[in-house]
Amino acid sequence: MDFSKIKVPPMKDLNIDNITENTIIINSQCPNPRMTYVMERLVTHLHDFARETRLSTTEWMAALNFLVGVGQISSDVRHEFILLSDILGLSLLVDAIDHPKPPSSTEGSVLGPFHTHDAEALPNGESMTSDPEGEPCIVLCSVHDVSGNPIQDVKIDIWETDSTGHYDVQLPNRERPDGRCWMTSDEKGEFWFKAIVPVSYPIPHDGPVGKLLKLLGRHPWRPAHLHFMFEKEGWDHLITALYIRNDPYETSDAVFGVKQSLIVDFSPADSATAEKYAVPLGSKVLRHDFVLVSDRETEKLRDENALTALKKLGRKVKLLDHLPVPDLD
Repeated sequence: MDFSKIKVPPMKDLNIDNITENTIIINSQCPNPRMTYVMERLVTHLHDFARETRLSTTEWMAALNFLVGVGQISSDVRHEFILLSDILGLSLLVDAIDHPKPPSSTEGSVLGPFHTHDAEALPNGESMTSDPEGEPCIVLCSVHDVSGNPIQDVKIDIWETDSTGHYDVQLPNRERPDGRCWMTSDEKGEFWFKAIVPVSYPIPHDGPVGKLLKLLGRHPWRPAHLHFMFEKEGWDHLITALYIRNDPYETSDAVFGVKQSLIVDFSPADSATAEKYAVPLGSKVLRHDFVLVSDRETEKLRDENALTALKKLGRKVKLLDHLPVPDLD
């Protein structure tokens, strides 16, 4: 790009009253209308935040140093920025906006910072954990569409902590994935596996996000849960979790992930279940049916929600690739 050929208004004598307008003007040369719109709104809200809070230089520098710290502690297996997004409620908000769910489908939850891409494939009925201290359980699941039809060949990522409340990537001597796997739904839309009963655990609070929680007077605990992620072409990507009923942190999850429809119960294995799945009589059993929504259904609902929400805000927009941009016509 030849910057000498770009025509911009003179950027002089900028102050508290005109800096926002001029920043938006110079950013508006971007050829991508969505990028231009996102930056215009970001700059507007960011500048208004500084004005409304009368942000001091000391606070501004503390915030910048905080973000530097978030980056420095992050690694391939620790995503502190995701954790920050989680505890600010942003992760759940973005998921709800981008993946709206009709009432008959499974609701989403937060991804969290400990999903990996090295989980191993697991056949039905096998165990995804080697933890000898955890309480064994079997998880019996199915995947259907909103009409009740089974969906075959869905890839399902599953992960949980060990019995001490740590994910495998938090352990110093990790040699291979443990407490995680991926599976594929069969012709009946079913998949089942052995695991351990999930336990409550604190999110990592030895870094910047933990310090922020302490300053805010918040605890770092998450209720016991199992993570699931569903992927199949033509179907809306679903990231969700199942939360165990009556956990002490059920109503105060540090990352706001719990929804009533995702709270589940274990039941004891009866003789038929014990025989069919080769587990001891009385073993803990978790049963759940996940309901996916097609890409087309999600796009339609997302478009409707976007236009309705922005109309209420008095913004005239149109949709470009299913994302709002200013309607200048």
